[in-house]
Amino acid sequence: MIIAIDGPSGAGKSTLGKMLAKRLGLLYLDTGAMYRAVALAVTRAGIGLDDTERIAEIARTARIDLVGEPDSMQVLLDGRDVTAEIRTLEAAQAASMVSTISDVRRTMVEHQRAIGSAAQRGCVLEGRDIGTVVFPDADVKFFLTATAEARARRRFEEDRAKGRDSTYEQTLAEINERDIRDATRVDSPLVEAPGAVRIDTSGIGLDEVFGLMLSAIDERMNTDERKS
Repeated sequence: MIIAIDGPSGAGKSTLGKMLAKRLGLLYLDTGAMYRAVALAVTRAGIGLDDTERIAEIARTARIDLVGEPDSMQVLLDGRDVTAEIRTLEAAQAASMVSTISDVRRTMVEHQRAIGSAAQRGCVLEGRDIGTVVFPDADVKFFLTATAEARARRRFEEDRAKGRDSTYEQTLAEINERDIRDATRVDSPLVEAPGAVRIDTSGIGLDEVFGLMLSAIDERMNTDERKS
């Protein structure tokens, strides 16, 4: 089973993807973490974020592995645990820029397809082009969204809980900037995949969204069984 979850930053993809993977016993793949790892490798090498050729080469040669259970997944870059390092604001901003490079996206898509296809029971993948590019024939596709204000509030509260120094206004501006980059990039822009189940998470709780997703998966699986 392949479950694709797409949507803008702060819509709840990571949390809900982990919950689904854990409930269904599937592999969880955070594709955003892979782009963050590339961005980290680029900054470590002292490469400018406008040097697309060298960044693409980094993406091709870096070894990125995601290991462990959904709740405790580790991101390894060339064998070293960089889980904490890629979760900084700087890494997120760099990843947002790196992910607009077509050659980087093609390399990452190949890697993501290989991981998802090799998963023994199946995989839950979340990102921004899973249902449109990586696995357009996924068994179930979701598009999670929310207002920019709701997403910024969540991100601001998460940052504050982690002791990060930011303001709501700054977080909202970053969310809006990221939305524009995601929607306007030439390669794999963020769009809702055909046939995706769209859920606006703005005004509903996590458990309710999770229930809606489980119901959609059950309905799809039951439909497939009846067809077979």
